[in-house]
Amino acid sequence: MKILLVEDDLEISTMLKNFLATENYEVVTAYDGESACEKFFSEDYSLVLLDLMIPKKNGIEVMGKIRESSTVPIIILSAKDTDFDKTLGLSLGADDYITKPFSVTEMAARIKANIRRNTQYAAGASMQRPVLIKGTLTMNLNDYSVKKDGKEIELTAKEFEILKLLLQNPKKVYTKEQIYSLVWKDAYLGDENAVNVHISRLRTKIEDNPRDPKYIITVWGIGYKAGGD
Repeated sequence: MKILLVEDDLEISTMLKNFLATENYEVVTAYDGESACEKFFSEDYSLVLLDLMIPKKNGIEVMGKIRESSTVPIIILSAKDTDFDKTLGLSLGADDYITKPFSVTEMAARIKANIRRNTQYAAGASMQRPVLIKGTLTMNLNDYSVKKDGKEIELTAKEFEILKLLLQNPKKVYTKEQIYSLVWKDAYLGDENAVNVHISRLRTKIEDNPRDPKYIITVWGIGYKAGGD
């Protein structure tokens, strides 16, 4: 499996590349945003490790370019550890966020988990499944497409899985812990940011008015459920 490592600190980049090589990953390095974009679009990658504070194009700009055409897992590497920074990174398309300094063993575990989820999502796309319809939304589980009023909406893997979970069980209210466990397939450790950010991003894409949602309804004090006609 090939990983694109975007990190302008040569010492950290070399350390990570050497460590990941022992984990049987092929690592391609980039030290600025422009070369990161060039390398990403010239090869196929299983995952991107992306520092935010890089020259020429910053990490947010690089992530934006990647997300225009790819749902490859992106893990942000950052020295900033505030909830605002984490929420911003996740809301703009990252799948995970690791704060510097970090444990390389934790890094390896996060990489494996994100690649596994993405692989399972891609494999599921080939299975024959029904079409879900809710109001003007149509989810085709055959080809993993979502349309609203006939126009296709681009969702990430996790956004798709959250929406599918809610629409397949329209009468059920899911807690944030249940959503995290079922979609991320990891133990819930009490961090609500991941679920909150993905729900917010999903509403932005599918709702007429994200502040007055009709498809994903908040059940205060409990969690979320499907709405719509």
